[in-house]
Amino acid sequence: MERLGLLEVGDVLEVTEYKLPNSYYYVLGPSYAMSANYSTPERLFATEGRVSGVKETPKGYFVTVDFDV
Repeated sequence: MERLGLLEVGDVLEVTEYKLPNSYYYVLGPSYAMSANYSTPERLFATEGRVSGVKETPKGYFVTVDFDV
């Protein structure tokens, strides 16, 4: 996430999956935040998640999302 105020704790967001040649990555909502790359065994199957935290660091904002298993 690039700037504060786009998301709040408790927001429910759609999760969109994208496939790379050897991994997957995810985008939250309409491009609020993007995940790191995940290998096939780490792949998510959830289509939405709830924001449980937003943290500001020197590298930017990090969003924590909880998913139902």
